[in-house]
Amino acid sequence: MRASGLVFCLGVLLVGVASAQDSLNVRSIGNCVTPSYSCGVAVSGDYAYVAAYDSGLRVVSVSSPGSPVEVGRYVTPGFAWGVAVSGDYAYVAAYNAGLRIINISNPASPTEVGFCDTPGYSYGVAVSGDYAYVADKDYGLRVISISSPAAPTEVGFFDTPGYSYGVAVSGNYAYVADCESGLRVISVADPAHPSYVGYFDTPGDAHGVTVSGDYAYVADGYSGLRVISVADPASPTEVGFFDTPGYSYAASLSGSYAYVADYDYGLRVVSVLDPAAPDEVGYYDTPGSSIGLAVVGDYAYVADFDYGLRIYQFLGVGVKETPGAKVLARRLPTVVRGVLFLEEAASRKPQAASLLDISGRKVLDLQPGANDVSGLAAGVYVVREAQGQAARRIVVAR
Repeated sequence: MRASGLVFCLGVLLVGVASAQDSLNVRSIGNCVTPSYSCGVAVSGDYAYVAAYDSGLRVVSVSSPGSPVEVGRYVTPGFAWGVAVSGDYAYVAAYNAGLRIINISNPASPTEVGFCDTPGYSYGVAVSGDYAYVADKDYGLRVISISSPAAPTEVGFFDTPGYSYGVAVSGNYAYVADCESGLRVISVADPAHPSYVGYFDTPGDAHGVTVSGDYAYVADGYSGLRVISVADPASPTEVGFFDTPGYSYAASLSGSYAYVADYDYGLRVVSVLDPAAPDEVGYYDTPGSSIGLAVVGDYAYVADFDYGLRIYQFLGVGVKETPGAKVLARRLPTVVRGVLFLEEAASRKPQAASLLDISGRKVLDLQPGANDVSGLAAGVYVVREAQGQAARRIVVAR
């Protein structure tokens, strides 16, 4: 991979973004229009896999996030609503056509190899080991053996009291977003006999769930993001919440940030560093209705319903650009072929500066002239000048 790249000053980028008051600390990177509604998305390697309703599974190359392009497709029976990816297979929750298993070893030519027709309406799917766990609306959680992808077989089920829309699996437990019945915790230690363990009745309609460590993060409809301790699976307890402005459909976690697909209010980024006090730190009002998402690093891949796949980057909150700062350099710093060039001040007096990462940690001392940054990872950095402490963000792209 070449160390060369382009850099764009964030102050320029935000002119058409933050000033319109439709975003905060998030920038739009790229988009790929799907022929039908984009309902769910999973990302693996250089590809995003989009569940696109009656247009089935769409395979989109995201090797260049700014220019995503569809490279393959498989039109499933039913309506593709949710998708999970494991190894060479995509597992599609196809609403009235159950679980469909698609071989994606050749992304340009995905092919169905097997299916299992569940009794209900398949909305969500999670994969762990040799099993797929399907949120099957009226028929609760279905456990399907996928040890033979060509012959998936239901081996067990648990009929939850509500409408199962989303599911996440961690260890021996499946966590089901059960609409008006909140979060249900099901033991899947014995996949043939899933059993009830505990529940927390969220105030809204639980549509999506993601789990990390001792916490489950529930997208709870009009009640926003709920943070629930599952340290004791038999007694889940809410420890915090953030009431997003829209209708929370899905949630995904990256580091200490929860990303929420908030329907008409787009993508919301919530800090969960303190689970008891979640706080919104970024957002982007997408053009469509955000109902699904996947997050890799600081990139969010949003299924934006009638606006296809949208790709966004969270820019972080560690260091803020100085509004209207009078920078000492005559021009903003630029990066060309792995070299950051810092102009001398108008006074011609040497002016040192520091390069910080987005958390505020210094990664390099800068001097006027050429500075080698070829060893840095692509991302958002801040140039802070020693005199006056003026700060400007830059984006290094490989």
